[in-house]
Amino acid sequence: MHIPEKWRLDKQSDIFAFIENYSFATLVSPSLQSSHLPLMLDRDKQCLIGHFARSNPHWREFIKDTTKQHLVIFNGPHGYISPSWYANKPAVPTWNYAVVHIKGCAEILSADETAQALDLLMAKYEPALLDTRDVVTADYQEKLAHGIVGFKISIDEIDAKAKLGQHRTKADQQGVTAALSQSSSPDHQALLNYMQALKLGIG
Repeated sequence: MHIPEKWRLDKQSDIFAFIENYSFATLVSPSLQSSHLPLMLDRDKQCLIGHFARSNPHWREFIKDTTKQHLVIFNGPHGYISPSWYANKPAVPTWNYAVVHIKGCAEILSADETAQALDLLMAKYEPALLDTRDVVTADYQEKLAHGIVGFKISIDEIDAKAKLGQHRTKADQQGVTAALSQSSSPDHQALLNYMQALKLGIG
């Protein structure tokens, strides 16, 4: 991914928070086989954890060659930026966005590790499911476990980009911030919230 230094995101805490907040990823293997799936970040072990449906042949890529790297793409907020929002003209339309690329080698998890990974996923998105076990019962989960294949991907390389207009003048940034705040677009609102959280491009 091309990352001019002015848009490089290099603070690990910001990158890891991004992965955790925008965890539905695109996973691309060397053969260009790709899948879209949620991934969990293990900060301590520096890896990503997920699972495939066993019927998805993509998991077989992970046992063909364990030395090859796979690419994981996490897309964050994004939106169209009108040149009319800038104080300085002439200007052209552009797109603001944030994205993180992870490259790493993959391996298949054991049945026990896969079960633990599923619990981590539920603990993040709906912890109540683990409290009562009357919806996702232990027996039902064990039965469905035969239909999935767990995996982990080591975090060997990280490329993170936040193109949020932070290189423009303060007046231009304030114009963009004002326009985004008045927009009814959910994408624009998500983009503005992220810019404000990072304190980038807001003037």
